[in-house]
Amino acid sequence: MATVRERVLAILGGFPEVAVDGDQHLRFQVRGRTFAYHLVDHHGDRREALHLKAAPGAQAALVAEDPARFFVPPYLGARGWVGLHLDTGDVDWRELTDLATDAYRLTAPERLIATLPP
Repeated sequence: MATVRERVLAILGGFPEVAVDGDQHLRFQVRGRTFAYHLVDHHGDRREALHLKAAPGAQAALVAEDPARFFVPPYLGARGWVGLHLDTGDVDWRELTDLATDAYRLTAPERLIATLPP
């Protein structure tokens, strides 16, 4: 059984030309532009989470819909990014994949976006 971290790596690392760096915290970039972070115990919060670039309005909608799973991440929240708790035991992997795809599409060049399935 894959760990949460391994599944996140498989999903986000599977997009075209994604570079991943970090140890405890992972940064996902495409052509030098960051679209997601996987964080474990960030600033001692004892949580595992994914911070994702989000379209305007998405952060507010997701946090309002389910504040137990979604949150406004520190630092990047002011720029509209959304946080998703991954340590709840019931991660919706399809939803995570959709959110990650959106974050990638907001960051990657059009040529790379065109290679994604519709």
